[in-house]
Amino acid sequence: MKRILLSLAIIAVSYMAISAKTLVVYYSYTNNVHSIVTVLRSQIETDVIRIEPAEKGLDYAANNYAIGSAQIAAIRANPDDASSYPAIDPVEVDFDSYDTVIIGAPLWWSNMAAPLQTFLFNNGSKMAGKNIGLIVSSASSGISGVEADAKRLIPGGNFLSPSLWIRSSQTSNAASMISTWLNSIGYENIAGVESIPMDLAASEISIFNLSGQLIPDKLNLPSGIYIVSYITGSKKISRKIII
Repeated sequence: MKRILLSLAIIAVSYMAISAKTLVVYYSYTNNVHSIVTVLRSQIETDVIRIEPAEKGLDYAANNYAIGSAQIAAIRANPDDASSYPAIDPVEVDFDSYDTVIIGAPLWWSNMAAPLQTFLFNNGSKMAGKNIGLIVSSASSGISGVEADAKRLIPGGNFLSPSLWIRSSQTSNAASMISTWLNSIGYENIAGVESIPMDLAASEISIFNLSGQLIPDKLNLPSGIYIVSYITGSKKISRKIII
């Protein structure tokens, strides 16, 4: 018992329970952004929505990405007209459930990918007052146009700075870049993390990864999201924690 309580006290100093919710919304044609979001999910607890075009089977890469170029040109010509945006599969989101929205965006011709712009055009007003993080994938050019699109489409958003730019050639290094970015925007504070109380009368404590595997070494865990389970009185408590 004493050993368990001591372990709990040590853990409580550095582990925090997550109380707020984060949503990741992304579009990915080449799957670079999908890979980045997969890494992001290993570092934070989040719900995820992948945006898909309504018209299937389009070869966006054909003729030097002519389809995407035409879609971006249409939006630039009439950004306030809903008909300028390509149709996407229906998406339902209860934005009241989220405090933070992270957008994973490919760059198309210095702008945000058109299908993702459609989603934000339809839902940007619902994100007013929320923390908005932006992760951009591109082959070379800068991301200022994508940032401008996001701020135009979510005029009431609380945009987190800096945005994260991961070049296509850097995708394999996404883990360290994402970790550094989360620290730079103060994600722990933004997500509303709370310290686990140190005076818990716990008779048992276990730590699991997000796959449900028991972690035997409680005191030497790498950064990431875990689940702490303990018993206080006759009640079993489970809390997500971030290290």
